[in-house]
Amino acid sequence: MTLTFHWFLPTNGDSRDVVGGGHGVPTGAAGGARPASVAYLGQIARTAEQLGFVGALTPTGAWCEDAWLSTAMLTEVTERLKFLVAFRPGLTSPTLAAQMASTFQRLSRGRLLLNVVTGGESSEQRAYGDFLDKDARYARADEFLHVVRALWRGETVDHHGDHLRVEQARLHRLPDPTPPVYFGGSSAAALPVAVRHSDVYLTWGEPPAQVADKLDRVRALAADAGRALRFGIRLHVIARDTADEAWAQARRLLSGISEADIQAVQDGLRRSESEGQRRMLDLHGGSRDSLEVSPNLWAGVGLVRGGAGTALVGSHREIADRIAEYHALGIDEFILSGYPHLEEAYWFGEGVLPILRERGLWRHPDGQPGSADHVDVPFAGTSTPRPRPASLIGGS
Repeated sequence: MTLTFHWFLPTNGDSRDVVGGGHGVPTGAAGGARPASVAYLGQIARTAEQLGFVGALTPTGAWCEDAWLSTAMLTEVTERLKFLVAFRPGLTSPTLAAQMASTFQRLSRGRLLLNVVTGGESSEQRAYGDFLDKDARYARADEFLHVVRALWRGETVDHHGDHLRVEQARLHRLPDPTPPVYFGGSSAAALPVAVRHSDVYLTWGEPPAQVADKLDRVRALAADAGRALRFGIRLHVIARDTADEAWAQARRLLSGISEADIQAVQDGLRRSESEGQRRMLDLHGGSRDSLEVSPNLWAGVGLVRGGAGTALVGSHREIADRIAEYHALGIDEFILSGYPHLEEAYWFGEGVLPILRERGLWRHPDGQPGSADHVDVPFAGTSTPRPRPASLIGGS
């Protein structure tokens, strides 16, 4: 099985820094915020498509544009790229969500992937009118996905649960194909729900030993439920021609951020109810010291960003080695991102993917070779003369 790579759509805007805006850029230097316009997100999406990424994760939350609407627009400026739409079960009815997914599949010609996000912050959930606690949100997600899955199978559903109730619910047009469900979560409440309903279980980019332990626990639960899951990982990436260049870029990303800024972000993240967020914070402890928490795995992003907080940093070959290491643990899908998302897609797509192709671990979804053919430059003094066709010899 070859590896699957997805990219990320920064629907809150993009920047050459981890945190867009707020950091002055000297006149004459490249930088500044890039608004999340259809034009710019379309550039990223088309680039990802051309380079060989299968899909693009689109986040959900009050801090970014709506994932469903954004990706629906971007289907019109792309041809093959799928969209991994993050959505929150419980903020809409399961019947409506199932219908939305069916419509998206039909009108996009099967380009929808779904990322279930239960919500790790009660304060944000309350802003959306959701006043359940964390464990109750997972219980509701369990009911939600039970109803949605039944509707996608063409069943007429009556469900009277603790959190959701529908009567005689059915879809008049089924999604074809059924959208794969991606589900993350590290807590005791999350894992059973993930095992019952997900097609791909996602983890954030922890060191390989921690990832191996988590996947073993999920496999055991899945086996007990009679299911087999695929596994994916969410990481940032800084790939360069040399390791020194990559690490210099990692240092640059933090160079303009003060200790006060880091402390403020960390104080906020420590209030998170997310077990995954706690595990990210434990990797660096809020300090700039010892941020390489495993070979080529850098926790610096997590100092100033919530959610996925680690990046693969190194030469193209080193990054390929680390990807192969995660693959050996059972990871088949990689959801990647980098700052800025347009340029970093090229660094990874042109530098790392060809190495993985040579190792037999990846192939372009379109069957393309993944690199440009050699081009001879006319009249270049170093080019080797080509033999003249026989028909031109002797003045013919």
